[in-house]
Amino acid sequence: MKYFYSLFIILTLAIGVVGCEEGPAEEAGEKIDRALDDAGDAVKDAGNAVEDACEDVTGENC
Repeated sequence: MKYFYSLFIILTLAIGVVGCEEGPAEEAGEKIDRALDDAGDAVKDAGNAVEDACEDVTGENC
């Protein structure tokens, strides 16, 4: 029983340490997040350009 308890403690600590390290999945997730942020910024910029063009044509807020 003492062996099982010691093994349990060691495995629990090992999982905690391994869980804190960044692996390939976390890095890929961060790259995806950055790409989505960049795409969102591009869409906002395009929307602002369309709004500006509309205001130039109509002379009013669009």
